[in-house]
Amino acid sequence: MLVQVKGMSERFACKVVGLHRSTFRRLPADQTPDDPDAGVRAWLREYARKNPCHGFRRAWAALRFDEGHRVNRKRVHRLWKQEGLQVRVHQRRKRAGSSSVPAITADAPRTVWALDFQFDSTVDGRAGKIASMVDEPPPSTSCRAVPPPGSRCCIWWNARSPVRSSSPNSSGCSVSVVSRGCCGATTVRR
Repeated sequence: MLVQVKGMSERFACKVVGLHRSTFRRLPADQTPDDPDAGVRAWLREYARKNPCHGFRRAWAALRFDEGHRVNRKRVHRLWKQEGLQVRVHQRRKRAGSSSVPAITADAPRTVWALDFQFDSTVDGRAGKIASMVDEPPPSTSCRAVPPPGSRCCIWWNARSPVRSSSPNSSGCSVSVVSRGCCGATTVRR
């Protein structure tokens, strides 16, 4: 690196690093014309092309027992890695719905929140992301239905006549007081 990047001479760069020049000039065995593993490398490449899902252990077994070559397993593994024939390890897919955490039930308002992530795209192709956060009602709440959209919301809330719970929400009002206060703030069109 010092020779190519810094423009140093080979002799001076080896002296700085503390490396013999013969070691610097020596090529790896796989880059020489008389590579002792050239035949095994070619066979491994062909085997990996024919059997893309097999790893080096199956290749070693086929080379050793089917082809009759007396070759070490560690040598086959080293050559397999050097040739870049490693098989990708498949990650197990997480199953939907299975969780190691127990489900939490709401016993009061503002204890359990539900998140819903939605992804959409605009007309011009840009990505849009929406995260909705909703407070999960406790099981004792009678108003579990979703109100209809639009101006009929207040009429719907007054018609529901919710049961007063003993635990008030964060503003100190019970559910029925909140629903009646909502209707005073909006106008109903018919």
